Amino acid sequence: MWAASSRPLTSAEMAAVELNAVALGVSLDTLMENAGRAVAEEAARRLPPPPSRVAIVASTGNNGGDGTCAAHYLHEWGYSPEVWLVRPPSEIRSRAARRCFERIERRLPVHIGVPRAEELSTMPLVIDALLGTGQAERLRPPIREAVDVLRALRAPILAIDLPTGARDPDGVRPAWTVALTAPKQEVAKEIAGELVVREIGIPWEAWRHTGPGEFVFFPDEARRPRRGRTGRVIVVGGGPYSGAPALAALAALRSGAERATVLAPRGAADRIQAFSPNLVVRAIGDERFRPTDAGDLLEAIRAVLPGCVVLGMGAGAHPETVAALAKVESELAGELPLVVDADGLHALPAPEHLAARTGARVVATPNEGELRRIFLGGSERTGHDRTEAVRRTALARHVFLLAKGEPDLLSDGETVVENHHHHPAMTVGGAGDVLAGVVGSLLAQGLGALAAARLASYWTGEAGLAVASRASFGLVATDLVDELPRTLAAGLARVRRSP
Repeated sequence: MWAASSRPLTSAEMAAVELNAVALGVSLDTLMENAGRAVAEEAARRLPPPPSRVAIVASTGNNGGDGTCAAHYLHEWGYSPEVWLVRPPSEIRSRAARRCFERIERRLPVHIGVPRAEELSTMPLVIDALLGTGQAERLRPPIREAVDVLRALRAPILAIDLPTGARDPDGVRPAWTVALTAPKQEVAKEIAGELVVREIGIPWEAWRHTGPGEFVFFPDEARRPRRGRTGRVIVVGGGPYSGAPALAALAALRSGAERATVLAPRGAADRIQAFSPNLVVRAIGDERFRPTDAGDLLEAIRAVLPGCVVLGMGAGAHPETVAALAKVESELAGELPLVVDADGLHALPAPEHLAARTGARVVATPNEGELRRIFLGGSERTGHDRTEAVRRTALARHVFLLAKGEPDLLSDGETVVENHHHHPAMTVGGAGDVLAGVVGSLLAQGLGALAAARLASYWTGEAGLAVASRASFGLVATDLVDELPRTLAAGLARVRRSP
């Protein structure tokens, strides 16, 4: 298993890892060359001695590039590879994949189009290089036709990274799968056949540190409803302070939420509404939340059916307020994703309560002082001590921890991810509220806690760096809110045009 992750990665996680590796200076050419050689080595272990034949059925993406690169190495070692490219070479997407194709184009038999079953029937091995981690649920022509041919074969099949049609009941079912870097969560054992994991030179920092690849996690148009956007967020906060919940709600809107509703005590509600007409604000209680307000808060939340509830910012630490928030958090844990920040951290449910709530998703976002006081019993940890303390605390408390600091530490209790991507000016008041709002928005749009925390940390940091390049230490939290859409557009453009 790849040392950076103790579990299989999703296809989206693997895409983010690869983009982060490129940002760290590992070229896509290098990754594809290493992948192609690893596939060729695994194929050679399963082939009769040279000059035995082997078929590579490929498409025009990077999985196809891995396949044509494997063909090159097999040819160099004395085997007799033949390549079927099911789409025209003019459709090869990346420079690295084109380089691999051009290297074998005039040296090996290359057929353009879907192979016929009789052309492959006598092959001792067929390599499935049609689609990798980027494949959608539905197979379309000509991939569909090529998969039908592969399914009809008696010849053994070796798949690269992910069998084509892994999510399709009529997809390829290989004898072996060569998983590159790490196994993929989408591949069950009965689909993958015998699974072999090969490393291809991706550094561990590509997963353990955030990077520009995090924008892969942002839900694209295909995962959104046809009308409008998606994800309703409720922010529960305010009382002594009104700016904090307003910042969190505005950040949720600026990061893709369909609607942001703020539930605040009556004394703060008017001030919060004055921040922006884009916010929906409802007054509950008087000058602060009290335990008697918990029922009204729960009723208001359940009436909206939000995708996430963000709690605590600006609410104050009065014992009555903490008691009210504790009741709300305890009731909603396991029912809705929660982001708990600032004063809401004092009201976190007991670990045994969260453990008993199946599927509870609670993201706690303490700053350095809150981490020490609330989670670490007042002790100050540095370096590796702080990293291990965050991991153990997340595991023991049954929460996902996003501990803000230098660096930010993100942990589900198993893995710890570091975010170094921010500006010192982001210690300004309100920046943490913006971050909590972005996390809540992404959870409401369907992301898991780790993906939401990774993307939110890097994205908010990128926005801060962009603002600081113009305003230096004059940065304020509302600048971050306004910068979020521009940073998102730039981040998505980079990952979608990646070579």
